[in-house]
Amino acid sequence: MRFCRTLTLLLVAVLPALDETAWADWPHWRGPKTNGVADVKGLPTTWSPDEHVRWRTPLPGPAGSTPILVGDKLFLTTPDGTELLLMALDAKTGDELWRRTVTTGEASFRGDEGNLASPSPATDGKLVVTAMGDGVLACYTTEGEPVWRLSLSERLTPLDIQFGYASSPIVHEGKVLVQWLHGDGDAETEEARVAAFDLATGETLWSVKRLTGAKLECEHSYASPILAGAGNDAVFVTHGGDATVAYDPQTGAERWRQMGFNPPGTYHATLRFVASPAWGEGPDGGEGIVVIPTAKQSAVAAVKLGGEGDLTGTENEAWRLDKGTPDVPSPIVADGLVYLCGENGNLTCFDAATGKRIYRERTVSDRYRASPLLADGKLYLTSRRGIVTVARAGRDFEQLAQNELGEEMSASPVPGDGVLYLRTFEALYAIGE
Repeated sequence: MRFCRTLTLLLVAVLPALDETAWADWPHWRGPKTNGVADVKGLPTTWSPDEHVRWRTPLPGPAGSTPILVGDKLFLTTPDGTELLLMALDAKTGDELWRRTVTTGEASFRGDEGNLASPSPATDGKLVVTAMGDGVLACYTTEGEPVWRLSLSERLTPLDIQFGYASSPIVHEGKVLVQWLHGDGDAETEEARVAAFDLATGETLWSVKRLTGAKLECEHSYASPILAGAGNDAVFVTHGGDATVAYDPQTGAERWRQMGFNPPGTYHATLRFVASPAWGEGPDGGEGIVVIPTAKQSAVAAVKLGGEGDLTGTENEAWRLDKGTPDVPSPIVADGLVYLCGENGNLTCFDAATGKRIYRERTVSDRYRASPLLADGKLYLTSRRGIVTVARAGRDFEQLAQNELGEEMSASPVPGDGVLYLRTFEALYAIGE
């Protein structure tokens, strides 16, 4: 057994590494910069079940987790009965390369809205790490060799969350970064944690309490964290528990926090966060801006990167709107603009510097659970019925197409080299002209 583990680590050491700043792959739920923006060209604008489908591979079970892409491989999580799987597929052909059972358990939440395979995997190009809704975190080589497996409930605090753990991990500079935001409803019991694990071994590198004063269902977060900023200035941004809190990914030291989303005098007991923050260029060419959604049509705010401490109400708070947040789809920040896709399909565009609304347009009237993608100068908005609206990015709204595969979908689109990968509840598609 020790020989097998040593051999696995040797294989990892000789596999080529990927340059996180240059690769055009999609190594995380929201891409290489964790912001939903891709630097690719030639993506399709129109398709149908009989048009521009390169391949379709049936999947063993439905899930809303978004696949990831590295090189010529796609990785995704999926249920297969009571087995919760990590699967690898050939990105060119759709052929299954391997599947591994990460853990077992059968649970669905809110009808057909989610299950225990909700988190997406993440990779550095050599290792793939994935979480499941019961809090199991596991790591494999891209060839499917097991490296390590642990329980976040045992390593951190026992999981207590209404609809299953749904936050996707982040792989960054040899670390696996996770937010573990849950609790029994009593703010005094302090279950929430933020942690980093060694990607190669699973060893805990740091673990810190995350204290925000949240209580009741608000302790539960179904959002995923992001990395905001670049190089040594990058911060690990966690979201939930009535607050957005950024940490130093190397040490776990808190860098800043944004509060005031759920005031004590009008406390909302179920203001749990699902949509994740997004970041992009600074409104004045500065270090960058993080756009923070909340829930239930309430506030959305923007903070400038580079601040320290509590940024609430300070000059680092670029703007705040009392209403209009998306409840599930995460924002897009790019080219001085902010795009918010509402859960009803309304697309709103704001000026990133001021928060001033530029337009609001209706697309397909439906539930929206997937987060938008910006790639090749186009926005891709995915409805629950699987209708994807393609609109031109920019200050003037222009709808380019509406495409339908006839299958339900809540995973976000994944861009490749001239190919768009779409995960429905039934299959994985490669769409390309």
